[in-house]
Amino acid sequence: MKETPNFTGRRVTILHRSDITTERLTRQLKLLGLYVTVQWEPLAPTDLPDIVLVDADQGWDDLLPWPEGKAPLPVVALLGSEAPGRIAWAMQQGAGAIIAKPVATSAVYPTLVMAVAIHAERMAATRQLQHLEERVRLRPLVHAAVQKIMTAHNVDEEHAYSILRNCAMQRRMPMEQVAALILAGAEPLPEAG
Repeated sequence: MKETPNFTGRRVTILHRSDITTERLTRQLKLLGLYVTVQWEPLAPTDLPDIVLVDADQGWDDLLPWPEGKAPLPVVALLGSEAPGRIAWAMQQGAGAIIAKPVATSAVYPTLVMAVAIHAERMAATRQLQHLEERVRLRPLVHAAVQKIMTAHNVDEEHAYSILRNCAMQRRMPMEQVAALILAGAEPLPEAG
């Protein structure tokens, strides 16, 4: 994240029993321009807010509707305990930042910024990992296309790979995609160069 986010108009849900903590948080979050909902019941998976603040001291597994570690939005843990189990629970729910209880209003904005930035980094890393896994899964296609080029042009593996790579660069397509097209017969074999 290169710039500090503007929270105006975003929706935040505080999953916590109503008390002085929720009053302080609500007041501070509204000053930041957020729309605030306070509830102490499981979050509905059909209408997720933009950010969740969750009581990690008393939270339970079904309070948040996503699988462990797969938070689709920034999560902030509200934590008054130093119990390792409660910290672990918050991390399992995808918390990217913690606000210590009792809440200091000066901690709210920087914590939101951290949570949003960490969530964005996690999502980018997940997308990158999925992309790399897909490329690895398609590597047998590249190998098969290289074998086909080797046979057709009577060249060694390194030269055949170079031919495939050049073909992909000319078409501005990933090598895996060009290899799949060649193997399917939708793309003619590239010329040996």
